[in-house]
Amino acid sequence: MQTDLPTPMLAGLTPAQFMRRHWQKKPLLVRQAFADARPPASLKELAALAARDDVESRLVTAFDGQWKFRHGPIARLPAMGKPGWTLLVQGLDQHLAEARRMMDLFRFIPDARLDDFMLSVASDGGGVGPHFDSYDVFLIQLAGRRRWRIAPQKDAVLRDDVPLKIIANFKPEQDHVLEAGDMLYLPPGWAHDGVAVGPGCMTGSVGFRAPTADGLAAELLPRLLDDVDGSGKLYADPRQEASTEPGRVPPSLLDFARRAVEAAVQRPHAVERALGEALTEPKAQVWFEPGEVLPPGRGARLDRRSRMLYDTTHVFLNGESFRAGGRDAALMRGLADRRELSAAEVGCLSLEARELLDQWTEDGWVQPLEP
Repeated sequence: MQTDLPTPMLAGLTPAQFMRRHWQKKPLLVRQAFADARPPASLKELAALAARDDVESRLVTAFDGQWKFRHGPIARLPAMGKPGWTLLVQGLDQHLAEARRMMDLFRFIPDARLDDFMLSVASDGGGVGPHFDSYDVFLIQLAGRRRWRIAPQKDAVLRDDVPLKIIANFKPEQDHVLEAGDMLYLPPGWAHDGVAVGPGCMTGSVGFRAPTADGLAAELLPRLLDDVDGSGKLYADPRQEASTEPGRVPPSLLDFARRAVEAAVQRPHAVERALGEALTEPKAQVWFEPGEVLPPGRGARLDRRSRMLYDTTHVFLNGESFRAGGRDAALMRGLADRRELSAAEVGCLSLEARELLDQWTEDGWVQPLEP
């Protein structure tokens, strides 16, 4: 993706300029960022998705001032003519090609940070209350109108009488009504309250992953032990003296344990492998339909549910890591960057790499590229 070309999507900024001036720094309101904007699904199609077990959905209602929150599957939605409800359908990029295409427009930000595309549909007055997110978000108005009040509020206090994380002392500083095609970018921590103005409001949001240090450590540490074969050094304490405190952990054992953990982290490429596998691990609701080997003379494309990354020595796909070098590595990195390989590029793969690509195709992770 070219990062030095101005784009209407970013109010005439280049992606490089946007990242320097706004990313994680300040909001950006873009009028008619998407002049031909349209929802990737109709209300009927969204309702059908929300009723499925493999789709993450939520229904928020505020009827008669009473906030209620329900996780899907959601068998039936309120009538659009009834004010005060919102349906949130998460991960639409995994289910709808148009949602995946829209999310791909934001790939000037590393895929390791890109999370998913969510669609919110609301009746008049519908919303989820004033709140803040710990991650960046692009809010794209796809149909109808929504009023956004925003502020960089650092003293937020949450209400304790509702089932949602709603700010009790919200103090908006900016007020914007978004029409279809408009977009609002918000950095992490910016409080915001979006309320539908009229029925049939549809807002798409491109969200990003921002792991905590503790959460990332908890995810990586088990993976760091995957390569441990049990042949490590056995603990020994030939200088242990007779103890008058048998319940105390011996300092030598504590040092042995600390060195063991440090050794696991310091193994060559251990952290890199664990991180790549963790970042590409599919979400719990994701499943792939098995396919067949890639037909001769055909290109390949990643299934829209597949996550693929790479570093200097590995390629990572859907929670698994593979060592790669030379021409094969360059081609596989191209697959990760462009999410497809031409037939000519597939033909340049080594026999081993082609067999791996065929296995991915059989697993449903990769699809044949249409001729």
